[in-house]
Amino acid sequence: MKLELGELSTPLGDVRFARGSGRLLALAFAECWPRVGRVLERRLGPIEWEAAADSAELDARLRAYFAGDLATLAGVEVELAGTDFQRRVWSALREIPAGATTSYGELARRLGAASAVRAVGAANGANPLWLVVPCHRAIGSDGSLTGYAGGLERKRWLLAHESKYFSPAS
Repeated sequence: MKLELGELSTPLGDVRFARGSGRLLALAFAECWPRVGRVLERRLGPIEWEAAADSAELDARLRAYFAGDLATLAGVEVELAGTDFQRRVWSALREIPAGATTSYGELARRLGAASAVRAVGAANGANPLWLVVPCHRAIGSDGSLTGYAGGLERKRWLLAHESKYFSPAS
């Protein structure tokens, strides 16, 4: 399978992305990429990487998000490459509005699997689409910040950023 690989800069550090057939399959901090790349290969089989021909649209959307346009990432076309349960969790994460948070337990209940809190957490941790599938919006049931592949400082920054620009209409 041929996939495009590219790299972009954000205020939180460099990110790498994988795209196939015009859809985003992965977006992760550069230092997390080795794990994400291995996961993609396990799910999709051998990958032939080629340089991304054009990253202007994704770059523009990321820049807009960081400038305060919190809704812009909803327009990114993605391919959720995971198990059925993971895809359900990731789809539910995309429904959490910017500026809001939810607990892993609430996500499990929303999916009709109230006892699957740990499985929801594991799916959240396996999210290959950082930011576009906003796993940073999932927090502990006590309101604590728990787990984030990019580190809790980045998670804290993202939540503060979204709170700064959040409006009920966004």
